[in-house]
Amino acid sequence: MTTVMVIEDEEAIGILLKYNLEKEGYEVVWETSGNKALAAVEKCCPAVILLDWMLPELSGIEICKMIRNKPDLKSIPIIMLTARGEEEDKIKGLTAGADDYVTKPFSVPELMARVKANMRRAPEIIIEKEYTFEDIRMDLVEHKVFRNGNYVHLGPTEFRLLKMLMEAPGKVFSREILLKTVWGDNIYVESRTVDVHIRRLRRALNEFGPDYIRTIRATGYAIDNTAMTDESN
Repeated sequence: MTTVMVIEDEEAIGILLKYNLEKEGYEVVWETSGNKALAAVEKCCPAVILLDWMLPELSGIEICKMIRNKPDLKSIPIIMLTARGEEEDKIKGLTAGADDYVTKPFSVPELMARVKANMRRAPEIIIEKEYTFEDIRMDLVEHKVFRNGNYVHLGPTEFRLLKMLMEAPGKVFSREILLKTVWGDNIYVESRTVDVHIRRLRRALNEFGPDYIRTIRATGYAIDNTAMTDESN
């Protein structure tokens, strides 16, 4: 079943969208919080996103930009839903990365037609079910990691770090790139925060096997089977 994500904090509109989308045969994931929206998008990888502009915590514009900065999410069509109907607002939304812009109040049949149209225009999204590296297996559907058949308990940040490393084994990721991709542009944390979470990731993984996370002094991290770690960096 095709999934459509609704990111909308107004209950009446959310219920209306969910009802009509489900009537069209879509599975609907509905989020009301800006902070939770990005993680939900990563988890379900919807075919289309209906995104409200005015949201608590993070605006729709900020969420749109963050999605467009994620290599595995940037092709998902985004339809901006907002009461802001001025031309400059529309330009701002489209510039942020929205594929379509619908003002409230909207026609439900027209919106359903726009959802279908954006799905047809979108490139085919190939969704990986899991990543493997040596004896490490990452289940992207269940958000679980196993090593030598043993379940590895990881926090959300450690999971995202490992996912990024396992997407490109052998590639060295700088702290800055890891910060931008895992934490996002709009969240300020120091680069040394990466080191803290890498240490946690190592501890969890290395309980069941050798260390495959390589530290490149003053540069960043990679995952490969010739890892020579330097915990002091």
